[in-house]
Amino acid sequence: MRSAATTPRFIDGHAVELLEGGGAYFPALVAAFEAAVHEIHLQAYLFVDDPAGRLVADALLRAAVRGVAVHVLIDGFGGRTMPRPLRRRLREAGIELLFFRPDVSLCDFRRSRLRRLHHKIAVVDGAVGFVGGINVIDDMHTPGHTPPRWDYAVQVRGPLTLDMLRVARQAWETVARTYLRRRWPAWRPLPAPDPSADRSVAPAGTIRAAFVIRDTLRHRRDIEAAYLQAIALADREILIACAYFLPGIEFRRALADAARRGVQVTVLLQARVEYVLMHHASRALYRQLLDAGVRIFEYHQSFMHAKVAVVDGEWATVGSSNIDPLSLLLAREANVFVRDAAFAGALRASLQRAMATGARPVEATGYRRGLPARIASWISYGIVRVLLGWAGYGARRDYL
Repeated sequence: MRSAATTPRFIDGHAVELLEGGGAYFPALVAAFEAAVHEIHLQAYLFVDDPAGRLVADALLRAAVRGVAVHVLIDGFGGRTMPRPLRRRLREAGIELLFFRPDVSLCDFRRSRLRRLHHKIAVVDGAVGFVGGINVIDDMHTPGHTPPRWDYAVQVRGPLTLDMLRVARQAWETVARTYLRRRWPAWRPLPAPDPSADRSVAPAGTIRAAFVIRDTLRHRRDIEAAYLQAIALADREILIACAYFLPGIEFRRALADAARRGVQVTVLLQARVEYVLMHHASRALYRQLLDAGVRIFEYHQSFMHAKVAVVDGEWATVGSSNIDPLSLLLAREANVFVRDAAFAGALRASLQRAMATGARPVEATGYRRGLPARIASWISYGIVRVLLGWAGYGARRDYL
């Protein structure tokens, strides 16, 4: 049985700044850490000991020395290579460092091993929050790819920052329960909501925004549903940039229906191979999408890690969720959805520049692939279906 989805709750009163790449993200993140007074939460899939990682670590250490309560939560699989000297340095300074599902083994065949912490959230004092696809890793660290890595995040001020703080605390508490000796943190009380204003934090701007998560409890389909709602309402343009793209049947039908009613639907995907299985499986869907009128571009210039979209120049999203089974069915994810023409226009312009300088179209007319490539695609697609069944999603026949 399919779980119900919660409709995104858009709230006004926000300042949302688009941050393109680590060059914009890390200085903003560090500046927020330097201004922290009470509490910092940083949660990510990766925390690498490289120039960006050391920049962030040093800012966290300085905050801890000032007496700020600093909590860092890293995925157990993504963070397995985090050097022990770095872990020790953070903990000795009083920083609370935990790992989400840290017991990772090649001999572990439990389905739960696929449920990872993939969201990238940072919240400072409940007053400023960061959400996006950027891990704590230097843009120039792209083995096998031409740097810099291409990705996005947003900095948010306004009422939603308390929602971000609640989610960060809840994730921390969930993991802390598995550490039997871990001292339970004494959280600072959150501001009481003002029923007349439907907010607990004073407005910081004029942007309407929603913070949407994907977890294995009450919010299993919320991010996917938010995308589907926007696609269904589109009447001019849908532009999606996604590093790992393997949408389910409902999502593919929504894109095809939009293209048939005259919406220009463009999907910008990663051309370079990172994960062989996902790379070939996604290409099994190209012909179906092209035949429906969906335009496909492949980004060749560098390593693409973006997970963003713009609809009708007014609706936009930036986050950690790919449009694939791992993100939409298994991992913890977080996206910010925005209804604002200026913000959506800025993101659209950035995507258009990237397409113009670093992407090539997949031509619908005469699209042909050699027999070995077709075989690789359909074998990969079949393997993904088997893995979904093994992970407990065999009943979701509407996905693949």
